[in-house]
Amino acid sequence: MGLDVTRLYGAGSTYLNPGYNYPKNSSVKFGELSADTFESTSPKRYTSEFTLNKAIESNPKIKAILAEINAPVKLNMKELNELLIGHAADVQNVAYGIIENLPFSLKNKVNAKAINDAAYLHDLGKVLIPQEVLNKNGKLNEQETKIMHRHSELSYELLKNTNIDKTTLNLIRNHHQNAKRSGYPFVDNSFNADLNLQILSMADKYSALREKRVYKEPMSKKQALTIIYKDVKDGKLHPFVFKALVDYANITEVTDSELYV
Repeated sequence: MGLDVTRLYGAGSTYLNPGYNYPKNSSVKFGELSADTFESTSPKRYTSEFTLNKAIESNPKIKAILAEINAPVKLNMKELNELLIGHAADVQNVAYGIIENLPFSLKNKVNAKAINDAAYLHDLGKVLIPQEVLNKNGKLNEQETKIMHRHSELSYELLKNTNIDKTTLNLIRNHHQNAKRSGYPFVDNSFNADLNLQILSMADKYSALREKRVYKEPMSKKQALTIIYKDVKDGKLHPFVFKALVDYANITEVTDSELYV
């Protein structure tokens, strides 16, 4: 697409507030909105053990998916809670940073609430992925990869019967898809990886690359951006969305060894 990734690393940007984190102090008030009210309207309310068990019982598709991958109906709440305060919160912040650094003409087309809620809930289905697959200390084999790839569908099915809007649900289901339709789960030729989805999927990928996992060490900013830039060259991501990510990364993650001018 004609982008010079080394020049983009040094692109200028405006200051942003990286705040999509949820408040931890229940006594905090947001104008006329109390923290109790905030809690009752935030996506966090869909992540309790009671709510998840209720979703499983009310949606036969969830047990059908688990039967297909030979996985037990077992919630790993410890894993989920760690994911929500770690990876999910980071994806929210990265997505917010991307949005703030988009050109004005694109920023006006973004559904920020849908992206924020989807960022928090996108990996909810991992609560049902077997621990030996989710945290395998090594490369997944073909069967394990198929199991892992069902997590986005499970996230969608766990939330499908809630009052979450369709835009957010579709972002959650398709956060591993792209403009070339080469991701998962399967989509037909009518599928459109719109701006909202590209922001979410890129934020998710960048966060995952930068994190330490049991099976890998964290990548540097440059390494992560270089990998994502290949998606731009392959036509999977819009170059303006990528540039917004680069600008965000430069603001929040500049170190002496990664300073580009």
